[in-house]
Amino acid sequence: MLYNWKYIHKFNYIVVKLGISILFVGLAFRLFYGQSTGFSQVLKTPSVENTHTSPPHVDSLSSDEIPPPQGKCNLFIGDWIPKKIGPIYTNESCSFIPEYQNCMKNGRQDTGYLYWRWNPRGCELPQLDPKRFLGLMRNRSWAFIGDSISQNQVNSLLCILSTVDKAVEVYHDEGYKSRRWVFPSYNVSLSVIWSPFLAEAHIFGDSNGVLTSEIELHLDKLDMNWTKLYKSLDYVVFSSGLWFDRSSIYYEKNTVLGCNYCPKRNLTELGFDFAYRKVLRNVFDYIVASHHKGTIFYRTTTPNHVENGLSNSGKMCNRTEPAREGEVQLPVMNKIFRKIELEEFQKASTRASENGINLKLFDVTPLSLLRIDGHPGPYRFFQPFAEDKNPKIIGDCLHWCLPGPIDSWSDLLMEMVISG
Repeated sequence: MLYNWKYIHKFNYIVVKLGISILFVGLAFRLFYGQSTGFSQVLKTPSVENTHTSPPHVDSLSSDEIPPPQGKCNLFIGDWIPKKIGPIYTNESCSFIPEYQNCMKNGRQDTGYLYWRWNPRGCELPQLDPKRFLGLMRNRSWAFIGDSISQNQVNSLLCILSTVDKAVEVYHDEGYKSRRWVFPSYNVSLSVIWSPFLAEAHIFGDSNGVLTSEIELHLDKLDMNWTKLYKSLDYVVFSSGLWFDRSSIYYEKNTVLGCNYCPKRNLTELGFDFAYRKVLRNVFDYIVASHHKGTIFYRTTTPNHVENGLSNSGKMCNRTEPAREGEVQLPVMNKIFRKIELEEFQKASTRASENGINLKLFDVTPLSLLRIDGHPGPYRFFQPFAEDKNPKIIGDCLHWCLPGPIDSWSDLLMEMVISG
């Protein structure tokens, strides 16, 4: 709208000016709030070095997030953006990398997956400084309790921290599943405790996880492998989930309650979601009532990135860059795990706060979903294409190459510890 100021000056200048201001404020208010339901806020990712556009986060997960504490950004909503500098360790410099995660040694040629970093929207996430971390953690203990993904994360952290002070193993169980290391110059201990269900379970199978009979899972009994050590630990990272989808018989009070996938037995099919919720609730009840003065994290599950539904299709997690929005969907099983995790954590979080328990959600699901490029795939095995260009192998689309995307999890943990 245009105004002829010669005519306006014939009226009281102050009154007209005030009226025009009110008119424009009213119109702006109407336009803004009238359209606000049709748009979502978009935060721009800071520009990085001259590279291609980074893949956005998957919006389908954002609605499930638990809001961060007031005044803090959500570290787990963001983007993977390119970086010029690779990891601070290599597969040759670190001796803690298992054969099945040593993708470079096993013949993987591309290295682009090593040059991305996680960038939370609305805040900075510095790369973990191993010297600073060890200094802050002096005389303290860390334990990662869960399955092979927990072992994967511990191996990554061992590689990072050993660039400053070489870890020394001081304990392992008979099968080398539960282990403990010490960084001698700082007296920092780092443990992995094998407990894939977090509850008492009798597993019948070989070292590769191939079952010979149904798992016997006691839903009302927590695993003493971790409960007997829990109160002596300063920092604890719990996780579970993936093992619950296996064929299992469920017990309560030493009596058979039902099962998950047991077609040869005349038992009530209860489903893995029933068992997962029961066990997770027991774990959180234990934590909330523990009076533990350390810091407790619960890590969410990570997806299996097998494409086309077939692990031997030749098209399994063989990308060389992070996936883009819409390319990868969270598997149905992971959606079920995630729903249970977020619901049970939220219930426990309120009670934990009231009891003075420092309980935090380590929500790596959204950022892990996009890293379809970071798995061993066929390179779980040594030189898989050396003799056969189309080998009939089962690729690993669950665990992570080292170095690899899982290194960023330590950056997140460090930030969560510092921010309190």
